[in-house]
Amino acid sequence: MTAPQHDRAGGFRRLGRGETYSEQSVLGDHAARDRRVGSTLPFNDERHLRAHQLLVDEAYLLDAQAYGEWLDLFTDDVHYVMPVRVSTALGTGYDSSPGMAHFDENKYSLSRRVARFRTEHAWTEDPPSRLRHYITNVRTFATAKDDHLIVDSAELLFRSRGDVNEAATVSCGREDLLRREGDRWKIARRTIFIDESVIRMQNLAIFL
Repeated sequence: MTAPQHDRAGGFRRLGRGETYSEQSVLGDHAARDRRVGSTLPFNDERHLRAHQLLVDEAYLLDAQAYGEWLDLFTDDVHYVMPVRVSTALGTGYDSSPGMAHFDENKYSLSRRVARFRTEHAWTEDPPSRLRHYITNVRTFATAKDDHLIVDSAELLFRSRGDVNEAATVSCGREDLLRREGDRWKIARRTIFIDESVIRMQNLAIFL
């Protein structure tokens, strides 16, 4: 399959047959395209155990808002995307809004968001939120490359900020592509499928 052509002035386009969400996006141009092969790996498979540990360790870093260490879990060519979900009739063939995403990030844009937290302009996180990321339903799949894995997971985020605002929750599923670099596995692609079409959280100054 030839690489899709992008309108460089826009960030996103409609998903084509067999494409990943990264292939819609200008920022995802250089992201890995690997896809799952076969059924899930056994839960006692070393690759599954390493992948599961990475996701749990990541959750603790996000809860602690240790964003510098969190960024180090990603490859330099990572694409981090959360499409906008829509409600459509049965059989329509899509459930995300063509050309739209809540997050459409590469490593550089993620690093700029993290850097902003350290400035006086990050008013959405001053005082900082109290966060708890719950990770479950982890399934791991091989790909055509021995050093790449696909990992599905479910995530529930609890977020509380200040003393008067009501706490908020976000439920989502994630598909991660992991790549082995040396003796470490890193996240080379993340697609987040939020379980709401209208997000009720006040802002998205957090990571999923």
